Amino acid sequence: MEIRQLTDPLEKQKVVRFILESLPDWFGIPEAREGYITESVSQIFFCAYDNDKPIGFLYLRETGKSTVELYVMGILKEFHRKGIGRELFNNAKKAAGEKGYSFIQVKTVQMGKYEEYDRTNRFYLSLGFKEFEVFPTLWDEWNPCQIYIMSLR
Repeated sequence: MEIRQLTDPLEKQKVVRFILESLPDWFGIPEAREGYITESVSQIFFCAYDNDKPIGFLYLRETGKSTVELYVMGILKEFHRKGIGRELFNNAKKAAGEKGYSFIQVKTVQMGKYEEYDRTNRFYLSLGFKEFEVFPTLWDEWNPCQIYIMSLR
């Protein structure tokens, strides 16, 4: 497995499309998926490869002068729980710090609502994220938005 930082806009879009279309349980809403694909072109972007085949990606989006958001991450299901997400995150965290950001945040569905998102929450907590705030209706009442934050300094 190899992690590469991508800068080519078309390559980013190709990777995002391939991975997200392979993960319909998490990225099944076509409009949202297309938004992630479109927005990927100008973001800090890392991709994991297995024998030159993309198997996962992560990108960051600036949300303020001092803060980036882990905006989207996707890893092919057969590669879950093999440390790939952690490696992608560690590379992204290092790049964010080198670019002078002070904080990184991530949004997900609040713990206790859906088992698949509970696993996601546990993953973010294991990386060192701390609970920041819950917005009960930011997305909708069935998906309360949990924000986690981490200091990069």
